Amino acid sequence: MSAPYELKAEAREQVGKGSARAVRREGKVPAVIYGDKQPPLAIALSYKDIFYKIHGGGFLTTVATIDVDGKKIQVLPKDFQLDPVKDFPIHVDFLRVGRNTEVNVNVPVHFINEEKSPGIKRGGVLNVVRHEVEFHCPANAIPEFITVDLSGAEIGDSIHISAVQLPAGVKPVISDRDFTIATVAGSSAMKSDASEAEETAAVADDEAEETEE
Repeated sequence: MSAPYELKAEAREQVGKGSARAVRREGKVPAVIYGDKQPPLAIALSYKDIFYKIHGGGFLTTVATIDVDGKKIQVLPKDFQLDPVKDFPIHVDFLRVGRNTEVNVNVPVHFINEEKSPGIKRGGVLNVVRHEVEFHCPANAIPEFITVDLSGAEIGDSIHISAVQLPAGVKPVISDRDFTIATVAGSSAMKSDASEAEETAAVADDEAEETEE
């Protein structure tokens, strides 16, 4: 799990498009905190703080504390909107996190020990089916990533979610099947070599048949 952090914010008395535009003109980002059976709270955050958090990685999987005019609220970022042209943040949604809050989050997949995969050593290619996997887990125990060990993986092997060791309380949202995360496939060069070998063998067989005739 990524290290928690704190952001300072100001409460917003007014909401709506006009209010949001006014907040942005002041160099801030409008946001809303909701959930935990409490009314939504409209806030304004530092543009610089939010920009670096969003683009720094792990934003949607890291619990944060927001200091709203002296009141500290534990939250998990749930969504954000970026300007379609300039790519800067224009709105953020936060979910209040209580002691027993559980959430669905997309967690990145990391692959290790490619050098210990016989299939990759022989020219095979790692085909990543899922770069992220959605999990249901406690909000205060979200894994930063899950690790897939490729040791011993041969060409034609598939790595399923059941092969991944998950932290306690972390469960895949897809629970009705043992879905594939990645496969080790033969490279196009290997396939080309195999085709050439098959063609050579076929020619040899034809020539042998002609000789026998």
